[in-house]
Amino acid sequence: MRKGAKAAIVGGVFVVFVGGAAYGGYNLLSALHGTAVADTPAPVRTGPPNAAEVKDASAKFFAAWAKGDATTAASYTNFPDAARSLLSSYGHDAHIGHVKITPGAAAGATVPFSVTATVSFDGESKPLAYRSRLTVVRGTNSHRPLVDWQPSVVHPDLRTGDTLVTGASAAPPIQAVDRHGTVLTKDDYPSLGPILDELRAKYGDKAGGTPAIELSIHHENADAAETPLLTLAKGKAGKLRTTLSARVQAAAEQAVQKYAESSVVAVQASSGEVLAVANHRQDAFNAAFLGQLAPGSTMKIITAAALIDNGLTTASGPAPCLDDVLWEGQTFHNLTGMKANEHATLSESFARSCNTAFIKFTPKLKTDSLTREAQDRFGLGRDDWKTGIPSYDGSVPAVSGPDRAANLIGQGQVQMSPLNMASVTATALTGRFRQPILVAPGLDDREIATAQGLPAATSAQLRQMMNRTATTGTGAVAMSGLSGSIGAKTGSAEVDGQAKSNSWFTGYRDDAAAAAMTQEGGHGGDAAGPIVAAVLRAAG
Repeated sequence: MRKGAKAAIVGGVFVVFVGGAAYGGYNLLSALHGTAVADTPAPVRTGPPNAAEVKDASAKFFAAWAKGDATTAASYTNFPDAARSLLSSYGHDAHIGHVKITPGAAAGATVPFSVTATVSFDGESKPLAYRSRLTVVRGTNSHRPLVDWQPSVVHPDLRTGDTLVTGASAAPPIQAVDRHGTVLTKDDYPSLGPILDELRAKYGDKAGGTPAIELSIHHENADAAETPLLTLAKGKAGKLRTTLSARVQAAAEQAVQKYAESSVVAVQASSGEVLAVANHRQDAFNAAFLGQLAPGSTMKIITAAALIDNGLTTASGPAPCLDDVLWEGQTFHNLTGMKANEHATLSESFARSCNTAFIKFTPKLKTDSLTREAQDRFGLGRDDWKTGIPSYDGSVPAVSGPDRAANLIGQGQVQMSPLNMASVTATALTGRFRQPILVAPGLDDREIATAQGLPAATSAQLRQMMNRTATTGTGAVAMSGLSGSIGAKTGSAEVDGQAKSNSWFTGYRDDAAAAAMTQEGGHGGDAAGPIVAAVLRAAG
């Protein structure tokens, strides 16, 4: 027994004293009185981590990560398995070494930091530098301060399922050029970044280039193009001609920057060739081609065509604008402040964007009439567009109940992208459906979608109604100052959970058609309208 320790037997219990204190499985006084209890556990910490905990947890995570100890670094996160996998690939698959992490000043539980490192592969090396951030949270079960695991902690461009890989690129680099031979780069046209990646993935091996050695993001979706982050050794770029116009693209890039969560597409109506595609979004998603959202009253172009083609009315025929209309238990209204006109024509109701005038025709249209019009005349909803990169073909399902009426005004279950609505406008303008393309189909022998298009009389009436909308109707403010042959249609689509509606606008000027969407942008002319007008102005 160590010096200074005393032993005693009290009531059959062996107790050791060290410095006058008892230790063992029981408290001495409790044992003497026959009420022995276990030692009191330390109090459990709750609530957000304090500043000291944030500093300690992040420092330990950074230290292990910098040393390449993925297992230890992952243990300081709240999802260690997912963290271990990505942190392991950081050193092994991405060949990133000599890592130095410098934390910045914490803002609450969030710590910004900078990373410098070296990427080395097959005798090639390049420095790597970027910034990211992490947040420290309290573990649900352990109550420890832990790094809240997100792939973006490792690199700000990483998303769930992504990995970092260094090696020969999956596709040779390309030099994309516009219709006139002007080079299109990510630096000059930032929102083209993901689109140029898609073009490289699909056409890099057809454009005559040779692979580069790159650090890239491999995405979970095998069909998604790699996202290059750093080039260690350049390959030979093959030249790829696109249908884009550098002038129109520049205008589109500038226009969407004025409104958050905005997308726009412009096409040449006579050919279907895409002149511009731009997005201004936090998620870098190509909503211009792939968005699936209710298009609001821009859908009335297709609905008006269906009414005319089914012999229910004409542009100069009746389409009464009522205060409200009841269908299948749901009451439909117009925009606040719109005066009813029981003697309105279809052209007037179209230009004013009167919802009830269109809803009133619901019982006169067959359940699938709108679907047939969209598919057969406008080429929508058949999943057969081949633009050159992934795109969405729109959807106008045949439904029953209140959604059958809501579909007529671009709500319900109708889903569109700006690309779809630009194509709709081009079809209305020319009477012919020409599937939008970004790269000539002869490059990969792909088959382009076809559709009947519109009767000449229907197209002429749509042009008349769209021109009225652009000159004296809801699109007049946005389209003011544009010369030439012009037309437009506004739309605002209500979305559950949003304080403001999504702003939609589509229009044409001479041989150019464009459509834009701004999420939570309000009325069609408020945000999407100015974007479309700016693009059409550049296309003239």
